[in-house]
Amino acid sequence: MSERRATQETTGLPGPDFEAGAEPGLGPETKQLAEPLSKEGATIAVLGATGYVGGRLVPALLAKGWRVRAVGRSATKLHCRSWGHHEHLEVARADVMDTDALERAFTGCTVVYYLVHSMTSKSGDYADLDRRAAVNMAQAAERAGVQRIIYLGGMTSEDPNLSEHLRSRAEVADLLREGAVPVTVLRAAIILGSGSASFELIRYLVDRLPLMLTPKWVRTESQPISIRDVLGYLAGCLEHPETAGQKYDIGGPFIETYDNLFQIYAEEAGLRRRWIIPVPLLTPWLSSHWLGLVSPIPVSLAKPLILGLRNRAVCHDYRIREIMPRELVDCRTAIRRALQKVQQQVVDTSWTDAGPLNPPEWAVPGDAPYAGGMVLSDSYRVRLEGCPEQLWDRVAAIGGDTGWYYGNRLWRLRGWIDTLLGGVGLRRGRRATKALAVGDALDFWRVLDVVPPERLLLQAEMKLPGEALLEFTMTQMGTGHSELTVTAKFLPRGVAGVLYWWGVYPLHGLVFRGMIGNIARNTGCTILDGPSPVPPLAVKCRLEPPENSS
Repeated sequence: MSERRATQETTGLPGPDFEAGAEPGLGPETKQLAEPLSKEGATIAVLGATGYVGGRLVPALLAKGWRVRAVGRSATKLHCRSWGHHEHLEVARADVMDTDALERAFTGCTVVYYLVHSMTSKSGDYADLDRRAAVNMAQAAERAGVQRIIYLGGMTSEDPNLSEHLRSRAEVADLLREGAVPVTVLRAAIILGSGSASFELIRYLVDRLPLMLTPKWVRTESQPISIRDVLGYLAGCLEHPETAGQKYDIGGPFIETYDNLFQIYAEEAGLRRRWIIPVPLLTPWLSSHWLGLVSPIPVSLAKPLILGLRNRAVCHDYRIREIMPRELVDCRTAIRRALQKVQQQVVDTSWTDAGPLNPPEWAVPGDAPYAGGMVLSDSYRVRLEGCPEQLWDRVAAIGGDTGWYYGNRLWRLRGWIDTLLGGVGLRRGRRATKALAVGDALDFWRVLDVVPPERLLLQAEMKLPGEALLEFTMTQMGTGHSELTVTAKFLPRGVAGVLYWWGVYPLHGLVFRGMIGNIARNTGCTILDGPSPVPPLAVKCRLEPPENSS
């Protein structure tokens, strides 16, 4: 195992091999930013505000007194954040593939944080999506009169075998810098924090595997950084105009190997020391599928992560530490804090938060029959004497550690099948045990709408030959009674979709009756009627139109 090595945090001096041509100081293109920004007259845009880093940066900037414009593909998702109605917050809806929408979102903004990055795509070429997005970003920022872009990229080196994932991060930085707007590039390796993909990968591997047969990359060196320090550097760039037009590496105080990180986690989690055996036979394909089986990271995301772990990712310069001196968080402390957050169920953002929120067109009420195909549905209800608050509390706690109230083995079997098919499976769980917000991942569902104490609408993200929704509605009757209804809706794709629906249909009566029956019984209130099948109820939809609708 490689020995743990301290970086040059104590001296604050640049590393011996810091990037040529990136000397401290202002270049000619950054003279206009010689003065610090005024919080009175500046609006800061955060593109990617629903992602893991963006979802934490927005409240951090608001806490510092900045006026922030959160930009994402779903305004509903942004408004449903805990900070979504802050007095100094504006919300703008835009997609990185729409230059005009980006220009509108950036108009009036002084600085834009670019926190968007693709690791999966339907076409499989996420690097091409990143290139197009970066070009759109640079053009829109220039046309909107933005003075500065701040981009969080990946730690890269001159390694000729650099992974496609890391090469794409470097290419995005170069494309942004080719534009007319000065760009600050911060390059980070592993980000450690509750809910980060890197932390979740470490957590599931170490929690589940006392013995690990790993690829050789387990002894590759990296310089992890805590999410707290990432946010500190990102926010600090606003107060230091000399960082405009520059590239900086940001990392924690120690260089670690991945096997050392595994052992640190085991110690902090109170587990026995793990046996880690590197073997040469594990290919990226095998490794990514293995990760997909033992962790909540789907194969499509695990593969680029695995390929990126082969490359040494350590800081080449430490100039940022002279500009923004701070007491950096070491890996052990970062892991300890992340574990505490997970145990307390107060994870602010998660890697599962990112992604579009696209309700299917047939979920938005309009013409009576959906023109795009036949929507199949199945509905069950139960009626109780009173207890509306207790009933909603049970519904809002569904999934994750709570489970699905009935047939949990069947749910786990369905999740296991989904994992084998390359889907997300059930292991994503949920961000918090009691709170739900639009956009949250919930096992292999995504929260499309939540209206306490009336409605919870979930969209399936498992592998399916069609599109599926699961809706819980609670109605308070005039007699003081409460009625809970669960409705499954499915738009099949082709014959396979129709066969799938009728294949699982016999299980609906068993699973959904048992589910709402147990939810009702868990309230301790008297059940007056049901559970019993009912005709599907009309949808009272409060969603914004689909992202791709005209």
